[in-house]
Amino acid sequence: MAALLVIGLAVAAGVGSSTAPAASAQARAARIDSEIRCPTCRGLSAYESEATAAKAIRTEVASQVQQGRSDGEILAFMRDRYGSDILLRPPATGFDGLVWALPVAGFILAAAGLVWAFRRWHAVSASEATADDRARVARELGGQS
Repeated sequence: MAALLVIGLAVAAGVGSSTAPAASAQARAARIDSEIRCPTCRGLSAYESEATAAKAIRTEVASQVQQGRSDGEILAFMRDRYGSDILLRPPATGFDGLVWALPVAGFILAAAGLVWAFRRWHAVSASEATADDRARVARELGGQS
């Protein structure tokens, strides 16, 4: 009985693995397509778009996945063919890295500026009035009556 169970599991695993590479290749191609911008659409990936150009990109990506190219090689091919704007996520290296770094740096500088301003305003409001300040206020209030 145990032997039949082991043989049944082995057969099931063998049948399941024969369809898995095709499914994983399709899933991989879809993931890559979702990282590539449709050349003719605004704001859509090649995966989402039904434009002719997007269909051509999906066909090319599927072909390159079947050829065994890596994700990086496929994305580099598309970038070389269409320019760096074809990628929905720009690479985080070199000049393109500024796209990722500048907003973060701006946020940090803005937060630091606010902290500095709040501390400065708090220091000004927490200061005590001097005897000279009190005398001026008394003179001005007495002169207005």
